[in-house]
Amino acid sequence: GSLRDVRDLAAFLGEFERIGGHGIFGSYVDTDARNSDRYLLHLFQGGLGLPDESYYREDKFAEQRDAYVAYLTKLLALGGRLEDEAASEAAATVLRIDATIAAGHWERAETRDVQKTYNLMTRDELVELCPTFDWDAYATNLAGPDVTADAVIAEVIVGQPSFFAHLSTVLADVPLEDLKSWLLSHILRANAAYLTDDFVETNFDFYGRTLNGTPELRERWKRAVSFVEGAIGEAVGKEYVARHFPPSSKALMDELVANLLAAYRVSIEALDWMTQETKERAYEKLETFRPKIGYPEKFRDYSKLPVSKDDLLGNVHAASAFATDRELAKIGAPVDRDEWFMLPQTVNAYYNPGTNEICFPAGILQKPFFSPDAEPAENYGGIGAVIGHEVGHGFDDQGAQYDGQGNLNDWWTADDKAAFEVKSKTLIEQYDGFSPRALPGENVNGALTVGENIGDLGGLTIGHKAYVISTDGAASIEDREKLFLNWAFVWRTKRRKEQEQQYLTIDPHSPPEFRANIVRNLDEFHEVFGTAEGDGLWLDPSERVRIW
Repeated sequence: GSLRDVRDLAAFLGEFERIGGHGIFGSYVDTDARNSDRYLLHLFQGGLGLPDESYYREDKFAEQRDAYVAYLTKLLALGGRLEDEAASEAAATVLRIDATIAAGHWERAETRDVQKTYNLMTRDELVELCPTFDWDAYATNLAGPDVTADAVIAEVIVGQPSFFAHLSTVLADVPLEDLKSWLLSHILRANAAYLTDDFVETNFDFYGRTLNGTPELRERWKRAVSFVEGAIGEAVGKEYVARHFPPSSKALMDELVANLLAAYRVSIEALDWMTQETKERAYEKLETFRPKIGYPEKFRDYSKLPVSKDDLLGNVHAASAFATDRELAKIGAPVDRDEWFMLPQTVNAYYNPGTNEICFPAGILQKPFFSPDAEPAENYGGIGAVIGHEVGHGFDDQGAQYDGQGNLNDWWTADDKAAFEVKSKTLIEQYDGFSPRALPGENVNGALTVGENIGDLGGLTIGHKAYVISTDGAASIEDREKLFLNWAFVWRTKRRKEQEQQYLTIDPHSPPEFRANIVRNLDEFHEVFGTAEGDGLWLDPSERVRIW
């Protein structure tokens, strides 16, 4: 109620974001994609309570919109500042403002364009782009003790400039009282999971049941573990590694990574669509890949994080502020290339183009991906293909635009780029035609998922090649069958229909059934299983996509 104008709103949003809230746009600190030796603040579109801008405009999401208004009505009433009728009116206002903000969003596939989303701006240029928002007030309250507000926004990278121009108009046009309702809903939503049971249940009913189809809230202790992991994740990871990650696993992974990188080189040498000039640069990039396996050399120190035994919400805010301060303190500091962007206990992996690193946390180094006791073929069809997938991101539609030092730098000849784009386009068209069993009539977005599909295609192709090389060419048909079967085991997943719908809209990964079935593009798969026309996974050789 104390907000007097849009300047106050900006100041509040800086403070709100510092303690973990999501404001009218998003921000994060990362390396500058054209100068990977420095960190900058990155600003990107945001401000929505539903998963994607399409939820506000497409007819198929009408039920979710109605449920969202009902959820907001209940949440705002629980907040104690509005009577039922006023809460209902405020909820309708929030949806209207959300939809107005969403109208300025770029479509999700477009946000994958690393050239279009790189827009380096000075503070003055940012103010010119979005003059209604008080950037100095925002930065003053976002900045913690270790960085000045001036340093935070002296230079920034703006992901979607047209969104911020649109936002300036929205802030000028929407009455302050309506913006207060919108802000109140965001404050309650950000904290609901940590408040009393009625807030927790109301929040879960919409975000869990309605949007994801999850019937029951997880037990309290599991939610508590998730919070601790989010707040002090590397401390948990240190304990996990000590208990569950033997040094022998790291040694075996070092060997697998080296073999996958060597197999990529062999593959690139044999490519008939790439010129020697681009091949040489690809070899240079391969040479500079930095593998990270298991856990960081140095774990984070959380000793300065204040913790109270009887203030859960205070702990939530303190942990978020601690993390925000840590991130913002990077601005102006040397780039730490030893930092990890995933926790050791995470069952996942990543490629970071800005540092040209591939990372495989201890959590993914277990069955079905990996086991020291598994047959080599199984490991190559599991973690081997995942290693290949992450290396493949260095050469996908986004990663191929970065050099080995992590800078956006066009190292492809025009002809090679055109040949690569033809192959990518064919893969996009192939995936556009896929419809998940759970959602007949709905299709995969080939453009949104193309980077991950290129990763899967290259990963499995090179995983298979690396395995064959590791046997000196003596791999039997039976062993190669095991490799492909373990690839399929990795993707055995059961999702609820509602979650499938959401993922189809926002996830750059294809549904698991189509990740498994990338095999139809591999000649090696058809050779091993003796497929023929009429078989379920048969794909005519002329339609198979092969990149690496």
